[in-house]
Amino acid sequence: MTTRSTSAAQPISVAVAEAPVRQARNSAALWTATGRSRGHEVIRRHGFVAVDGDVRAGLRILIQEPVLDPGELTELSELVRRAEGPVNAEDPFSSTDLSHLGMRSWQMPIMLRPPGPVGEPTLDVIRVRRPEDLQAAERIVIEGFELTGFTPYRPGELFPTSLIEQPGVDVFVATHDSVPAGAGVVVVDDGVGGHYWVGTSPAFRSRGVGRAVMLGSLAHLADLPVTLTASTLGRPLYESLGYTVAAPSTWWASQ
Repeated sequence: MTTRSTSAAQPISVAVAEAPVRQARNSAALWTATGRSRGHEVIRRHGFVAVDGDVRAGLRILIQEPVLDPGELTELSELVRRAEGPVNAEDPFSSTDLSHLGMRSWQMPIMLRPPGPVGEPTLDVIRVRRPEDLQAAERIVIEGFELTGFTPYRPGELFPTSLIEQPGVDVFVATHDSVPAGAGVVVVDDGVGGHYWVGTSPAFRSRGVGRAVMLGSLAHLADLPVTLTASTLGRPLYESLGYTVAAPSTWWASQ
């Protein structure tokens, strides 16, 4: 994993056609950092990266190539079959069929934003450095994404303290009237940024919190191309911030 580029570095241009592979690599960087910070096994192959967690965290699979060789698909399938907890797989190329494993699938768009100016958020947004702020972000993400597998809440289970010590990984929190209201994670790898876990506490929805999180974190990525995978609800916000749809990404999850 590489850290964010310096001002002296040549800006990287990413074509729309490159977005799936850039998203694949960036997402693998996030989950490699997450797995290491949790003490979980990280399995790296040419065609996929997997983070083999416990019964609550489960197994996360990041497809890295449009085509997996038969040996890789066999190994991946065995990982899914023996997983202790829930299984989630991300295929930015929408080309690997995992239906033989009894998994359900859906699609979400990969979106790409070129380097460019970023507006100012209307709320205060901080880059997390203190354990208490990281726990606030963790609670917001668990509630906002309804991650029932992480309830009852155990501090540091989703976002261990060492996560923000990983190169290229930052967590941001937006506050509303001094109360933590929104959060998001940013990863910079190989000169490309990526947004993850952008969520709002249910008590603060429809108050511009998600936009503030995005603007506050994008301020640090203005000179980089940035990718993300958008939910249906999030897509209009991202389009208003300069993101365009590049390709469909297929997601798989255990039943």
